[in-house]
Amino acid sequence: MKWKQQILNLTPYQPGKSIDEVKKQYGLSEITKLASNENPFGCSPKASEAIQQPSAFFALYPDGYATNLREALASHLGVSQDQLIFGNGSDETIMMLSRALLSPETNTVMATPTFPQYKHNAIIEGAEVREVPLKEGQHDLENMLAQIDEQTAIIWVCSPNNPTGTYIPNDELVAFISKVPEDVLVVLDEAYCEYTTAEDYHDSIKIVEAFPHVIALRTFSKIYGLASLRIGYGIAQAPLIRALEPVREPFNANRFGQEVAIQALSDDVFIEKCRQENRSGLAQFYQFCEENGLDYYPSQGNFILIDFAVEGNRVFQSLLEKGYIVRSGQALGFPTAVRVTVGSKEQNDGVIQAMSQFLSEIKTVS
Repeated sequence: MKWKQQILNLTPYQPGKSIDEVKKQYGLSEITKLASNENPFGCSPKASEAIQQPSAFFALYPDGYATNLREALASHLGVSQDQLIFGNGSDETIMMLSRALLSPETNTVMATPTFPQYKHNAIIEGAEVREVPLKEGQHDLENMLAQIDEQTAIIWVCSPNNPTGTYIPNDELVAFISKVPEDVLVVLDEAYCEYTTAEDYHDSIKIVEAFPHVIALRTFSKIYGLASLRIGYGIAQAPLIRALEPVREPFNANRFGQEVAIQALSDDVFIEKCRQENRSGLAQFYQFCEENGLDYYPSQGNFILIDFAVEGNRVFQSLLEKGYIVRSGQALGFPTAVRVTVGSKEQNDGVIQAMSQFLSEIKTVS
């Protein structure tokens, strides 16, 4: 087989352990999954009602243009319908952008650590990857600009950043974008934007309106609680969207996802409740960290990265055996940390108790 050489040593995405797998392995009756930044409150009741469909619904291909969802989302965001493109989650939109713009003759710039699919897709396309280390958990925008040259095709900006939860204040972000050449695409990944409460968080609709070389990526997988239905989307000026559309698979946004997403958009009360519950949950973790002298990054997402100053896999394993699935920082670029999804108050209390037990255990051993 004439495989691309760059994929032969590329590790595929490794999903975390399933709830059933952990139950069986450790003989546990209850498991709390706080590893994938899913919404602990599920989705809007309006959205779940839209799942009920007649049997004939299953036999038909989805609307490839996502007409109804496009209309509803454009109205919700205050943009034109031709400014939107839909994907099978944000992951596919990232793949589309990489396929459209990256090649062995190009390079791409990103922070590190950040969402790993930027690098993963760039490697598949054979592009040179230029990574700029975070500076105190933040994007080092000055050094990212310094990495741009005539072969740069895409620069990736994740705000709030995964896995740190940090964000880029609006003025800094706009100043940065204004210095990026117009033939370099700025991808503004804001999967967690609906969770943000910072007063100086950016308005991507205004940014897209001002800059023709920016695309903002969002998803229904996080605060909307529709991760299983895989609907993501991009917002950009119409010419950029037109150029990208030929790369999109014909029926990539499934029918269930389109129908349910429309209903999810209409429930602002649910979204606000989730946002406020998330802020309260983060406060629980902040208090735990401060009481125990643990370093953490204040988060604008629905997760928190906590540094335990011991091997992250060790923390992960201890919590796993106590019935809590989190994400070890070992695979995220923070080897002594774990990333914990903010759950309900009860789930947060439970995992905090389990983390406190771990701290007591390691003190006893030492």
